[in-house]
Amino acid sequence: MKLLFGLLTPDMDRNGFTCGEPALDAYLHKQAGQDMRRGFATVIAAREEASPNKIIGFYTLSAASILLTSLPEDTARKMPRYPSVPAIRLGRLAVTSAFQGQHIGSLLVLDALHRACCNELAWAVFLVDAKKEKAAVFYEKFLFQRFEEHKLQLWMHRKQAKSLSHCMLKKL
Repeated sequence: MKLLFGLLTPDMDRNGFTCGEPALDAYLHKQAGQDMRRGFATVIAAREEASPNKIIGFYTLSAASILLTSLPEDTARKMPRYPSVPAIRLGRLAVTSAFQGQHIGSLLVLDALHRACCNELAWAVFLVDAKKEKAAVFYEKFLFQRFEEHKLQLWMHRKQAKSLSHCMLKKL
Protein backbone atom coordinates (compact mmCIF):
# COMPACT_ATOMS: atom_id res chain seq x y z
CA MET A 1 0.00 0.00 0.00
CA LYS A 2 1.45 3.34 -1.05
CA LEU A 3 0.36 6.36 0.96
CA LEU A 4 0.02 9.97 -0.08
CA PHE A 5 0.33 12.81 2.45
CA GLY A 6 -0.85 16.29 1.57
CA LEU A 7 -2.94 19.30 2.48
CA LEU A 8 -6.63 18.68 3.02
CA THR A 9 -8.57 19.77 -0.06
CA PRO A 10 -12.32 20.21 -0.66
CA ASP A 11 -12.49 17.21 -3.01
CA MET A 12 -11.39 14.76 -0.31
CA ASP A 13 -14.13 12.63 1.28
CA ARG A 14 -14.32 13.74 4.91
CA ASN A 15 -17.76 12.32 5.68
CA GLY A 16 -16.60 8.71 5.23
CA PHE A 17 -13.95 9.13 7.93
CA THR A 18 -14.58 7.57 11.33
CA CYS A 19 -11.89 6.80 13.89
CA GLY A 20 -13.91 5.88 16.96
CA GLU A 21 -13.28 9.22 18.68
CA PRO A 22 -16.36 11.42 18.04
CA ALA A 23 -14.51 14.71 18.70
CA LEU A 24 -11.86 13.90 16.07
CA ASP A 25 -14.46 12.71 13.54
CA ALA A 26 -16.50 15.89 14.07
CA TYR A 27 -13.40 18.04 13.70
CA LEU A 28 -12.54 16.58 10.30
CA HIS A 29 -16.16 16.60 9.09
CA LYS A 30 -17.10 20.11 10.22
CA GLN A 31 -14.18 22.29 11.30
CA ALA A 32 -10.93 21.27 9.57
CA GLY A 33 -11.59 23.11 6.31
CA GLN A 34 -12.65 26.23 8.15
CA ASP A 35 -9.52 26.14 10.34
CA MET A 36 -7.36 25.92 7.22
CA ARG A 37 -9.15 28.79 5.45
CA ARG A 38 -8.85 30.99 8.55
CA GLY A 39 -5.18 30.14 9.08
CA PHE A 40 -5.66 28.45 12.48
CA ALA A 41 -4.28 25.05 11.51
CA THR A 42 -2.71 23.17 8.66
CA VAL A 43 -4.52 19.88 8.11
CA ILE A 44 -2.56 17.09 6.44
CA ALA A 45 -4.47 14.07 5.15
CA ALA A 46 -3.14 10.59 4.47
CA ARG A 47 -4.69 8.65 1.59
CA GLU A 48 -3.99 5.51 -0.35
CA GLU A 49 -2.59 6.14 -3.81
CA ALA A 50 -5.31 3.87 -5.21
CA SER A 51 -8.06 6.01 -3.59
CA PRO A 52 -6.64 9.55 -3.43
CA ASN A 53 -9.91 11.18 -2.31
CA LYS A 54 -10.52 8.83 0.63
CA ILE A 55 -8.94 10.06 3.87
CA ILE A 56 -7.48 7.30 6.02
CA GLY A 57 -5.75 9.54 8.55
CA PHE A 58 -5.03 13.16 9.31
CA TYR A 59 -3.20 15.50 11.65
CA THR A 60 -3.08 19.22 12.34
CA LEU A 61 -0.11 21.51 12.79
CA SER A 62 -0.16 25.08 14.07
CA ALA A 63 2.22 27.67 15.40
CA ALA A 64 2.41 27.89 19.17
CA SER A 65 4.54 29.06 22.05
CA ILE A 66 5.19 27.88 25.57
CA LEU A 67 6.60 29.60 28.60
CA LEU A 68 10.32 29.06 29.02
CA THR A 69 9.63 28.12 32.63
CA SER A 70 7.47 25.18 31.44
CA LEU A 71 10.52 23.37 30.10
CA PRO A 72 12.84 21.31 32.28
CA GLU A 73 15.62 23.44 33.75
CA ASP A 74 18.44 21.73 31.80
CA THR A 75 16.61 22.43 28.51
CA ALA A 76 15.52 25.95 29.43
CA ARG A 77 19.10 26.85 30.35
CA LYS A 78 20.13 26.28 26.71
CA MET A 79 17.36 28.50 25.29
CA PRO A 80 17.42 32.27 24.74
CA ARG A 81 16.09 34.16 27.73
CA TYR A 82 12.74 35.11 26.20
CA PRO A 83 9.62 34.65 28.31
CA SER A 84 8.14 32.25 25.77
CA VAL A 85 9.65 29.80 23.30
CA PRO A 86 8.38 29.39 19.72
CA ALA A 87 6.86 25.99 19.03
CA ILE A 88 4.88 23.92 16.57
CA ARG A 89 1.85 22.05 17.89
CA LEU A 90 0.52 18.73 16.66
CA GLY A 91 -3.02 19.29 17.87
CA ARG A 92 -5.02 16.43 16.42
CA LEU A 93 -4.12 13.07 14.91
CA ALA A 94 -6.48 10.28 13.91
CA VAL A 95 -6.59 7.16 11.75
CA THR A 96 -9.84 5.76 10.36
CA SER A 97 -10.97 2.59 12.12
CA ALA A 98 -10.39 0.30 9.13
CA PHE A 99 -6.68 1.24 9.04
CA GLN A 100 -5.89 1.30 12.76
CA GLY A 101 -3.15 -1.07 13.87
CA GLN A 102 -1.25 -0.72 10.58
CA HIS A 103 1.25 1.94 11.79
CA ILE A 104 -0.51 4.74 9.88
CA GLY A 105 -0.47 6.84 13.08
CA SER A 106 3.29 6.43 13.34
CA LEU A 107 3.71 7.51 9.73
CA LEU A 108 1.54 10.55 10.41
CA VAL A 109 3.74 11.54 13.37
CA LEU A 110 6.90 11.13 11.29
CA ASP A 111 5.40 13.15 8.45
CA ALA A 112 4.46 15.91 10.91
CA LEU A 113 7.99 16.02 12.33
CA HIS A 114 9.47 16.05 8.83
CA ARG A 115 7.20 18.88 7.63
CA ALA A 116 7.93 20.91 10.74
CA CYS A 117 11.70 20.49 10.31
CA CYS A 118 11.64 21.32 6.60
CA ASN A 119 9.76 24.60 6.78
CA GLU A 120 11.31 28.02 7.31
CA LEU A 121 9.35 28.86 10.43
CA ALA A 122 11.53 29.38 13.50
CA TRP A 123 10.65 27.07 16.36
CA ALA A 124 12.47 25.35 19.19
CA VAL A 125 9.97 22.85 20.60
CA PHE A 126 7.50 20.44 19.00
CA LEU A 127 4.37 20.09 21.13
CA VAL A 128 1.76 17.34 21.14
CA ASP A 129 -1.66 17.41 22.77
CA ALA A 130 -2.80 13.88 23.62
CA LYS A 131 -6.54 13.42 24.11
CA LYS A 132 -6.20 10.39 26.37
CA GLU A 133 -3.54 8.50 28.33
CA LYS A 134 -3.32 5.83 25.60
CA ALA A 135 -2.39 8.53 23.08
CA ALA A 136 0.24 9.99 25.44
CA VAL A 137 1.85 6.54 25.74
CA PHE A 138 1.85 6.31 21.91
CA TYR A 139 3.75 9.61 21.65
CA GLU A 140 6.25 8.56 24.30
CA LYS A 141 7.34 5.79 21.90
CA PHE A 142 8.73 8.61 19.75
CA LEU A 143 10.62 9.94 22.79
CA PHE A 144 8.25 12.82 23.48
CA GLN A 145 8.45 13.92 27.11
CA ARG A 146 5.50 14.86 29.29
CA PHE A 147 5.18 18.24 30.94
CA GLU A 148 5.09 18.03 34.73
CA GLU A 149 1.94 20.12 35.09
CA HIS A 150 0.00 18.81 32.07
CA LYS A 151 0.49 15.06 31.72
CA LEU A 152 -1.37 14.85 28.39
CA GLN A 153 0.79 17.54 26.80
CA LEU A 154 4.16 16.35 25.53
CA TRP A 155 7.17 17.99 23.94
CA MET A 156 10.34 17.34 21.96
CA HIS A 157 13.30 19.64 21.21
CA ARG A 158 13.74 20.62 17.55
CA LYS A 159 17.12 18.86 17.30
CA GLN A 160 15.55 15.62 18.45
CA ALA A 161 12.61 16.06 16.05
CA LYS A 162 14.96 16.65 13.15
CA SER A 163 17.10 13.64 13.98
CA LEU A 164 14.10 11.36 14.45
CA SER A 165 12.28 12.47 11.31
CA HIS A 166 15.34 12.10 9.07
CA CYS A 167 16.43 8.75 10.49
CA MET A 168 12.99 7.19 10.34
CA LEU A 169 12.00 8.54 6.93
CA LYS A 170 15.24 7.19 5.43
CA LYS A 171 14.17 3.72 6.51
CA LEU A 172 10.79 3.97 4.79
